[in-house]
Amino acid sequence: MNDRATLRAELRHWLELKPPPIRVDTSVVDIDAQPSFERRRIRFAAAEGDWVPAFLLVPNELRRPAPAVLIHHQHNSERHFGKSEVCGLVGDPLQAFGPALALRGFVVLAADSICFEDRRTNCAGVEPHADDWLQHYNEMSYRLLRGDTLMRKVLDDAEAALSLLASLDVVDPSRIGVLGHSYGGNTTLFQTALDERVQYACVSGAVCSFRNKMQHGTGIEMAEIIPGALERFEVHDLLKLAAPRPMLVVSGSEDRYSRDAAEMVRLASPSYVDAGAPDELQHREYQGGHALTRERFDHILEWIGSAGAMV
Repeated sequence: MNDRATLRAELRHWLELKPPPIRVDTSVVDIDAQPSFERRRIRFAAAEGDWVPAFLLVPNELRRPAPAVLIHHQHNSERHFGKSEVCGLVGDPLQAFGPALALRGFVVLAADSICFEDRRTNCAGVEPHADDWLQHYNEMSYRLLRGDTLMRKVLDDAEAALSLLASLDVVDPSRIGVLGHSYGGNTTLFQTALDERVQYACVSGAVCSFRNKMQHGTGIEMAEIIPGALERFEVHDLLKLAAPRPMLVVSGSEDRYSRDAAEMVRLASPSYVDAGAPDELQHREYQGGHALTRERFDHILEWIGSAGAMV
């Protein structure tokens, strides 16, 4: 077992991540036919007895088996938006990677993370509720009191989603990628590091060391609050664990949530060299802040399209 495999196994054990499920119970709630793809509203079973609401986008003109992308939605203090934003139904159009990828022939899965959109206990849908923040905070706090972490739950759900994609007869399981911006980028970074089934990944607005965040007073996302994390790993270690798989890191020059992305990539690069894939870890820094721009959006789409075709 090489160093990367050893660290991956150690972190999975420490986070108490169980092996990903082979079979995931799924049901279709309804189907909305679009001009170029079907948008299927589904739900699938995850850990702790949860049923996770999601959208599955299946292109009409599909070459089987097709590449697929699991998209993790952003946070943006809008917990009433989840899967619907990355599927172009609400919110920022520059988050709508789902329809854009479906038009390129990708099967797309976008699920609500816990405490977002239809996974809120006080309400469902895309309207905000006064208790949205408190519910998210409690999900983290109560788990910490039990010796658990919110990250463990988020990753369990993410791995169930990937298992679902891999089981579809229209999907090539050797060409499944993961994509996320901000909060979704955090999830993508951790999942790619710890789940070798991810074949390529794009992390946008989320590569910043814990130490840099603490030095500059930058907030730590709730799922990243993992007691003792710094005794075991830093963000560049997660990038190392992605090697040799294609990984695109996107950052903004004025983005506090990716302030030292270039340094994290530099520290991770030797692992890609050792794995014989020196060009597979790429970093693209754009001028500007945290929010996605048209330039970033277009580059991510182009990169995902190329990676999905090549792996």
